[in-house]
Amino acid sequence: MQKIYISLVILLTIVLAISCKQKQTSETPQAQGTNTIAEEVQTKDSTYRISLLFAGDLMQHEQQFKIALQEDGTYDYRECFQFMKNEIESADIAIANFETTLAGPPYSGYPNFCAPDQYLIDCMDAGFDIMLTANNHTCDRQKKGIERTIQVMDSVGILHLGTYMDSASFNENYPLLVEKNGFRIAMLNYTYGTNGIKTPQPNIVNRIDTARISIDIEKAKSMNPDAIIAFMHWGEEYTLTPVYSQKKMADWLFSKGVTHVIGGHPHVVEPIEIRTDSITNEKHVLAYSLGNFISNQTKQNTYGGMTVRLDLEKDSCVRVSNCDYSLFFVTQSPSNGHKQFKVYPVTVPDSLLNEKELYQKHSFLNSVRPFFEKNNIGVQERLIEFSMHKN
Repeated sequence: MQKIYISLVILLTIVLAISCKQKQTSETPQAQGTNTIAEEVQTKDSTYRISLLFAGDLMQHEQQFKIALQEDGTYDYRECFQFMKNEIESADIAIANFETTLAGPPYSGYPNFCAPDQYLIDCMDAGFDIMLTANNHTCDRQKKGIERTIQVMDSVGILHLGTYMDSASFNENYPLLVEKNGFRIAMLNYTYGTNGIKTPQPNIVNRIDTARISIDIEKAKSMNPDAIIAFMHWGEEYTLTPVYSQKKMADWLFSKGVTHVIGGHPHVVEPIEIRTDSITNEKHVLAYSLGNFISNQTKQNTYGGMTVRLDLEKDSCVRVSNCDYSLFFVTQSPSNGHKQFKVYPVTVPDSLLNEKELYQKHSFLNSVRPFFEKNNIGVQERLIEFSMHKN
């Protein structure tokens, strides 16, 4: 009897040991413990992040390309952007409005803009990744201006949207879907008009038309994007306050499913809003106008502008992690005492500026900062660290 009891105890011990080992293997295997922890950490930290930088109008007036002309007949604009290059390059994607054409020589400024190809190349060297081409100066050089601008952009490998060779190219390439850092971002671009110049056939210039935009938004949605950004060339020139048509269109775009709206055309900055959806609690960015990034305009506030930075995060959902703006101003050659036009962040020390530059800096800031304090909603200014280092 004692032998049977001992045997039963031994058998029970073996069964319990096997059972415990199986449980350990299936639930918390020692050999896979490190990987399991790593996977848990990875799951917790598997938040995708992307930063986008939006800039205003890249203009090219006559004085700009005259100053950029070198003795050997080439053009060089790199000095224009040297103090903003770090800021532009710090973003994963930097986007600006290319408000000129690349129709080839002869070059010209207002009212029929046409810039040297090197202007685009040096804008890319400054860090810009995507160019918007739907604006009121798109048709300045007619068919050649539209088509050669597209061809040059394609040849140097920069993404662009807003104008197209024909309907086949439009259907194939629009909306522009950008995939980076685990994000899928659909981009749209429209202009209110082209200064009365008809779009030559079969070229396409995206116009602000709700029927057309509705179709494009639905196509953008079908791309399963994490965000849809509409870039609108709209509004009234030289006014800091957005007009009714901008506000109405912005509301309509958001109601149709656009995530963020970035505007331009007035050549001066206009307010920024962060809107929060009352149902989903999602945040939507609305920047009515970024102003000029670089130009030879001298009217009040046209020699200043802003970049808007938008940071997105994605795990189980997509959200705005941060949005802010930075101010800068442009000093024109030769009145600035330099050989070239320069874009300065407003953090440039006054001691480095001459009388003309000091006036432009503080005239712009004294006008814009109080206005933004009253009219911006949910967004703050971010100061760019100034460095004399030439990139």
